Amino acid sequence: MTIYDFELEDNQGKKVALRDFRGKVLLIVNTATHCGFTPQYKGLEELYRRYKDYGFEIIDIPCNQFMNQAPEDDKGIQNFCSIKYDTTFLRMKKADVNGENELPLYTYLKSQQGFHGFGKGAKALGMSLLLRKRDWHYKENPDIKWNFTKFLVDRQGQVVGRFEPTESMELLEGQLLSCLKEARKEA
Repeated sequence: MTIYDFELEDNQGKKVALRDFRGKVLLIVNTATHCGFTPQYKGLEELYRRYKDYGFEIIDIPCNQFMNQAPEDDKGIQNFCSIKYDTTFLRMKKADVNGENELPLYTYLKSQQGFHGFGKGAKALGMSLLLRKRDWHYKENPDIKWNFTKFLVDRQGQVVGRFEPTESMELLEGQLLSCLKEARKEA
């Protein structure tokens, strides 16, 4: 099984086959409209505009599993993101990323890149404390821990990175640039 074996449904109800993204670098991110990390939409859009002409795509999958922070329907989410953050990247239908109803894509992503921690800093400590209250053993499973967890997929379809919402966009951009440069070396 590879990333290209999966299909999603966009926020208009249209099927989106990931095989159509062969040869592109993908960033797959679960998002929410009313989260402390929601301003990351701005940074994501900046990355998208900066690198889309080099074969970079963002696939946004809204999720309401974390404290009901994406309560709107798909149209409401699209309107919020368009008006507040002027996002132009692909947005899928709202879906679960953990549990019995999780998208099969997320089962695969988590099997390829498990949870490695929140990094350092105040936000990382805050997330650790919040999750420890809910599940003392949260570090031991690959589940998505919160909104704005990102998976980076290289042009060959390999899941090469997982970035928790507490990690910097600079760190993500560095690995993204490595994926984009690798393709140039191979050409």
